[in-house]
Amino acid sequence: MPLPQCIDAETDRWIERRVSWKLDQETRIHVPTLRCEVQEQINPLRAPTAAGYRRVVNETAEPASIRSRRLGNKRTLAAIPCFNEEVAIGSVVLMARLHVDEVLVIDDGCTDNTVKVARDAGATVISHGAQMGKGRGIKNALRYAVEHDYDCLVFMDGDGQHNPDEIPALVEPILSGTADLVIGFRTFDQMPAYRRFGRAVLDLVSSNGNSITDSQCGFRALSRKTIESMFHTLKKDDFSIESEMLRVAQEERLRIGETPINCKYGDFDTSTMNPVSHGIEVLGSILWLTVERKPLLHIGLPGLATMLAGVYLLLLFLQGFNETGLFSIGQGMLASLLLIPGTVALIVGLVLALIARLRE
Repeated sequence: MPLPQCIDAETDRWIERRVSWKLDQETRIHVPTLRCEVQEQINPLRAPTAAGYRRVVNETAEPASIRSRRLGNKRTLAAIPCFNEEVAIGSVVLMARLHVDEVLVIDDGCTDNTVKVARDAGATVISHGAQMGKGRGIKNALRYAVEHDYDCLVFMDGDGQHNPDEIPALVEPILSGTADLVIGFRTFDQMPAYRRFGRAVLDLVSSNGNSITDSQCGFRALSRKTIESMFHTLKKDDFSIESEMLRVAQEERLRIGETPINCKYGDFDTSTMNPVSHGIEVLGSILWLTVERKPLLHIGLPGLATMLAGVYLLLLFLQGFNETGLFSIGQGMLASLLLIPGTVALIVGLVLALIARLRE
């Protein structure tokens, strides 16, 4: 029955009754398939696209097998130690998957939704069950890389400060065979003032005579040789493990390279660590690590020098008493202050050196 040509209230009521009756009869309505294209989707569980790139809805990321062939059959793993990083971890994982064969998230006792978000984004997750420290996470990632035969391992933070799109620049010297350890370095103008001072101090303590630009940057890439070397050597469980990695690389004469990176701070600073307490903790661990590796050099030798100075002052004290029959109280106290701590330091250095020898 054709519809009336004029539009009035009666016609509207007729259409309403007709359409309602048709729907009640469960008439099938065929809707043609639509193909949509969007510039960008605001979804934390999808990888953002570069400016000007048009992503087709339901488009999938590049398969890992294609990435492996493009990199000359060398397989790359990205490892992200995490503690309560649910805000940024999804985007970090999705973006990293575009550049590596697998993304591994190490759950260091997270109490938020970090694990769920990471898994939904496609990451492999291993959990400590409790907070054990970033160092423990790094050592577990090294073990995973060895067990799964990866050629390159990239470490990065899960708080969004590191840009996963810079992974290719970081791993290129590794995959081309020109470096064994590549560390990203941040320029000082990228960092807040309070972080610049802390970094300068830690760089000085960690350098060990080397001209490393940014010793504390967690964005770094390791070759297969470095992975195996670090896996059997690293001991620290806290944030000082990054300095320990550098020290091990220097002792093993590994080739160390650096690549400039961009790091996001300011309003995007989602780090769960207080920078002051973090800096003090790392500095203390680095100093102890230095002493622990060479106790005779850093404890025993200064102790011996202090003890000898105390002995010299004690001899002068006794000589003065023998000549005048009077005690020099100040000279005697100074001799004691040097002699006793120096002797203790020498003994401690010898004991620690013996323990280190027994561990080897």
